[in-house]
Amino acid sequence: MKSKLKIAKTISTFTNPPIISIPLFLIICLTLTINNLWEFPLLELISIVFASILPMAIILFWAKVSGDDNDISTRQNRYVPMIIGTASYFIGFLICLFLKLNSFLTFLLLCYAVNTFIMMLITTQWKISIHTTGLSGPVCALIILLGPIGAIFGLIYPVLIWSRVTLKKHTMAQAIAGGVAGFFLTAVEMFLYIAIFNLNVGNIYPFLYVCGFILAIIFTPIILGIFTYLNQKNSLIFYFVEIIGFCFFLAVCPIDVTLIYVLVTIASIYISYYAGERFEWYGIVQ
Repeated sequence: MKSKLKIAKTISTFTNPPIISIPLFLIICLTLTINNLWEFPLLELISIVFASILPMAIILFWAKVSGDDNDISTRQNRYVPMIIGTASYFIGFLICLFLKLNSFLTFLLLCYAVNTFIMMLITTQWKISIHTTGLSGPVCALIILLGPIGAIFGLIYPVLIWSRVTLKKHTMAQAIAGGVAGFFLTAVEMFLYIAIFNLNVGNIYPFLYVCGFILAIIFTPIILGIFTYLNQKNSLIFYFVEIIGFCFFLAVCPIDVTLIYVLVTIASIYISYYAGERFEWYGIVQ
């Protein structure tokens, strides 16, 4: 059990939003500048400073001031770092706008600012998971840019849910909801910005196609979450629902979306077996 807790803590550490944003924004910036690599250093610098360094600095500072842990686990202590995080993302957006840098990255930073502000409002009443929100936002951006390649990173989602629940940082609902909110808020906002401001963002995947990948990623974790709260531990019913889901994706979605659904389902089942009886999903899938 101790080794699993250690692994869960390691996963939680490396998926902390300011940390996970470093490799994900690196991929985003490389994708955006593939034909103009001279622009890459500036985009990456702005991403690291305003989406990683400054948010992480305030988290560590506030954790020390408030006496909380580095996750700021106490809900009431989260407001200040989230307000400053919102400001950091918005300043990054303004700098990109002023320098007339890549439109996609510019408005992605605005998405980060808006999403963080919305999460802060939710946090006043409910401790939604910022970890899963911080993962799903940039993964959604990668899906918009890279389609199935970006969606592969969605396999981290069920693993992160296990990590946060196992460490007792969040309930199942809080961990799942953070990811769902991050995915859909980012998708809706980005396509709204693109449409309203007529942004030139190059070749991106269509909105419905992106939504298909999002549904493929969140479907099984949501079903497992529902079964958990219903205390439904009949594996036959679970697998029957999963087969229905598979038929649905196969019927209405491209094959690559269906493949992502299958991979996320396998990942969810595997992490359930690995977690064992102490994790709620285990009794549902075994």
